[in-house]
Amino acid sequence: MDRPPPSLSQFVLKMHSRCDLACDHCYVYEHADTSWRGRPRAVTGQTLARAADRIAEHALAHGLPMVHVVLHGGEPLLAGPERIRRAAEELTRALDGISALDLRIHTNGVLLNEEFCELFAELGIKVGVSLDGDRASNDRHRRYADGRTSHPQVLRAVALLNRPGYRRLFAGLLCTIDVENDPVAVYDALVALDPPRIDFLLPHATWDVPPPRPHGSATPYADWLDVIHRRWTAAGRPVPVRIFDSVLRTLRGESSLTESLGLAPADLVVIETDGTFEQADSLKTAYDSAPATGMNLVDHSLDDVLAHPGMLARQQGLEQLSDECRACPVVSSCGGGLYAHRYRTGSGFLNPSVFCPDLMELIKNIRDREAAVPMANAPEPLDAAGLDELASGFGGAATVGRLAAAQAEINHELLAAVGERAPRGDRTAMQAWELLIDLDTGAPEALDAVLAHPYTRPWALRVLEGGPPWSAAAGLAEIAAAAALRAGRGDTVAVPVREGLLRLPGLGAVTLPVDAALAEVSADAEGFSVRAAGRHVRIDREDGVDGLTPHWQPVRVVEPAGWSVALEDTDPLRDRHQWPVAGRLSVGEAKLWAQDLAQAWALIQDELPAYAPGVSAGLRVVTPLHAPGGSDVSAASRDAFGAIGAARPETPELLALLIVHEFQHVKLGAVMDSFDLHQPVDGGRLFYAPWRPDPRPLDGLLQGTYAHIAVTDFWRVRRRSAQGAAADMAEAQFARWREQTTRAVRVLAGSGLLTPLGERFVAGMGHTAEAWETEAVSAAALDRARSAAERHRADWTARNPVHAAQFGS
Repeated sequence: MDRPPPSLSQFVLKMHSRCDLACDHCYVYEHADTSWRGRPRAVTGQTLARAADRIAEHALAHGLPMVHVVLHGGEPLLAGPERIRRAAEELTRALDGISALDLRIHTNGVLLNEEFCELFAELGIKVGVSLDGDRASNDRHRRYADGRTSHPQVLRAVALLNRPGYRRLFAGLLCTIDVENDPVAVYDALVALDPPRIDFLLPHATWDVPPPRPHGSATPYADWLDVIHRRWTAAGRPVPVRIFDSVLRTLRGESSLTESLGLAPADLVVIETDGTFEQADSLKTAYDSAPATGMNLVDHSLDDVLAHPGMLARQQGLEQLSDECRACPVVSSCGGGLYAHRYRTGSGFLNPSVFCPDLMELIKNIRDREAAVPMANAPEPLDAAGLDELASGFGGAATVGRLAAAQAEINHELLAAVGERAPRGDRTAMQAWELLIDLDTGAPEALDAVLAHPYTRPWALRVLEGGPPWSAAAGLAEIAAAAALRAGRGDTVAVPVREGLLRLPGLGAVTLPVDAALAEVSADAEGFSVRAAGRHVRIDREDGVDGLTPHWQPVRVVEPAGWSVALEDTDPLRDRHQWPVAGRLSVGEAKLWAQDLAQAWALIQDELPAYAPGVSAGLRVVTPLHAPGGSDVSAASRDAFGAIGAARPETPELLALLIVHEFQHVKLGAVMDSFDLHQPVDGGRLFYAPWRPDPRPLDGLLQGTYAHIAVTDFWRVRRRSAQGAAADMAEAQFARWREQTTRAVRVLAGSGLLTPLGERFVAGMGHTAEAWETEAVSAAALDRARSAAERHRADWTARNPVHAAQFGS
């Protein structure tokens, strides 16, 4: 098939040819090309009008639906507001009725102020800002000529763009890579600024002037980016990263988002301040006048520019690459790298990129990681209606199901990150990893079920946070074995043994000799066998109850009508709930738990029907805890979605309260994994929660308030269904928690730290609490409520005298 005629749709319009910074890695002023010295400092109005007319002429001739123009420099803000306005007005005039205009400006940010932002808001100009990370990283290159830092000024610019009135203008951050900088510090600093996109750029280099490769590493840039990719993936990919998204798109056969990757023809031209046409600015790093075309706005059309040999070479895709590139297995993603980076004296641009080893390693790493545990169907994101539903304190099955799906995606990504970290020389780890890849294709439902186990994520985080290398291999093997068992396939998996215990997440545990280091687990359609240290244990599928098979401790599942929940007392990684976990329950203890859970569930269905669908959809595990002195304790873990921990309380009614209370924490933790509800809290700022005298971080107050909506609602309902003294006590509890929860909502709303989304979420909580204020409560109940609150405060103060004195309680 013939190619369509080439065209240009991206234009860099130079507004000013000088800069107010002296960045030593700049391709305009610090590399081989010196043409900037002979150009006018600022573009004229006449040149802007001619440029707009030439762009419109080309767009009309080629039927372009949209053209993309970037106002650039040097530093384009040096051109001033009136000249920038003139550029926007000329382009809008010329393209009216021909093409849509995507107009952007790229700046170092130091001059950005409200006047510019108001202008950009009026004209629809989006703003990209250059920033190389935290202050130490940014100061390595981006300084004024006298050596002063530019970092505070850029942070002020980003803060301005993040204001609600200007946020829509913020296009993203561009960061030039320096492998001497800490990648985690750079990434974390950029993400903390909440940009809509991050673009990591390889520093400009050629074969004549190759990039630094410190410490003798063959692929330092791939290694640097890989650290960020794993951190980005483990965090749930909170912000688009152009280089990673481009690799992923090209691996799927789609177009790249950047000219530095992929085989798409180049469609960009530069218009300098003197009206000359040039090829991409990056060519300035190759040799003096490398970007020059010898053409200008007055005498040449953009079709003439397209006929320039340099432009034609970049229109030929695979054909214009070197033999080595054409034979490369990742060429469709790499595309030979950025054109300028291929230059070598003598052979010109007919070479692989000087970053070839890095690009190959980066693409292969991402390809292997993505192929390992792909998500067949991305979860439907939580929409505004779902978020409002959760903000009210409730959440139906569909909404909680979306939370669960998002958590499952995080677990898949964490598994992929661990798989990449696993020691390549560990045969057990590599065999498990290969089986996981196979299971994800052949039995994805089985693998999904294991990854949904709440204690998968804590294991993965421990590994990624620097846990012992063996824990990566052990967890991978345990997950692979459990998934193979669920699938009923004839796989054999070597699984490390933890202190005499073979862990099969979500299924149970097998007790083995304490000196056993490795167990062989063989699955089949009827069950599985375990061999280790001379012991052979055979477990058939019907042996899922206690006592039928020695050494087998199955997870007990309680299934009252409408709910299925596991009593998890086997998993050695379940200790995530602040309190010590109980040991393996006896048969009698497990029976009592099952009875209480069934009764608690019946109460939730009958008296708290707004909570029941969410609990059924999202709460899959109750982990028995050990309560010192027989006290009632319960807890949830941010890292263990779908689980709560609890000591069995005296009555099923109290168990129902613990369930709805702790599941509020579970839901809110999942919400906060996907949405920022508040700004970062600097300086350890604390807030008082009405139910305890010690000040809390904003996160803790938010979690406690959300949980106490369910507590308040529980007592609100119980005062009507209980009898006698129990009803009086319930009314007093309702009065107490209603008042304290309402006060806490006000503290949150007045904190000044909520994001717009957080303000909306807290307002939803407030609407629920305020609706209860109209319900009449007796004077006696109010007195009891105040007395109970004071006793609680006094009791806490007595148990925490140092902390209480510190905060004046």
